[in-house]
Amino acid sequence: MSEQRVALVTGASRGIGAAIAERLAADGFFVWGSATSEAGAERITQAFGDQGSGLVMQLQSLASVNAAIEQIQGHGHVPQVIINNAGITRDNLMLRMSDSDWQDVLDTNLGGTFRVTKALLRGLVKSRWGRVINIGSVVGRLGNAGQTNYVTSKAGLEGFTRSLALEVGSRGITVNAVAPGFIETDMTDQLTDLQRGAMLERIPLGRMGQAAEIAALVSFLCSEEAGYITGQTLQVNGGLFLV
Repeated sequence: MSEQRVALVTGASRGIGAAIAERLAADGFFVWGSATSEAGAERITQAFGDQGSGLVMQLQSLASVNAAIEQIQGHGHVPQVIINNAGITRDNLMLRMSDSDWQDVLDTNLGGTFRVTKALLRGLVKSRWGRVINIGSVVGRLGNAGQTNYVTSKAGLEGFTRSLALEVGSRGITVNAVAPGFIETDMTDQLTDLQRGAMLERIPLGRMGQAAEIAALVSFLCSEEAGYITGQTLQVNGGLFLV
């Protein structure tokens, strides 16, 4: 890169988001990583030094998203890479799911992706180069009992990806989704041995994935070499669909 490019990674304080932010910083991007608290944003800032910075962003709030974008622009930065990773869960069976549990998940996971992408899209169009990568989930295709809200949000991301790719392709912008399977994170660390064993039986490779493996794919999709890939959902699930 002749001029350092800028990336925004939402939900960058831990897990897959942290791994993606770390990989993009290693690739030479200046990385802005969002968190939902000042403490989380400060951890991101401390981790990246002069190669990145943390900021607070509440995805369900347009005012919060706009304030975060203004903070980025105040440093003279125009992100050309948007990684929509942040998301929440509010699991329950449909019969017991409250309206707020449904709405919170959809408004954060899907609505947040819309708000962040729209706020930054004009800059990508002006640059005539950009990468939008949405982090979905294997359950967006498989479904999962007790997660109708979460699954709907992740399935929606795939439709969002295809439609936006058609809109902005002529401007040199690619839009793709990455759908991780079962990945080793602090969330999966809470599984019992029985739950973990049942999960591994479904995976031909016989192991969970690593956050760094998701980050590696995201890194490639952000590169010049991936310039002819757009509108796709790439599955990273150890062969789970083969069973």
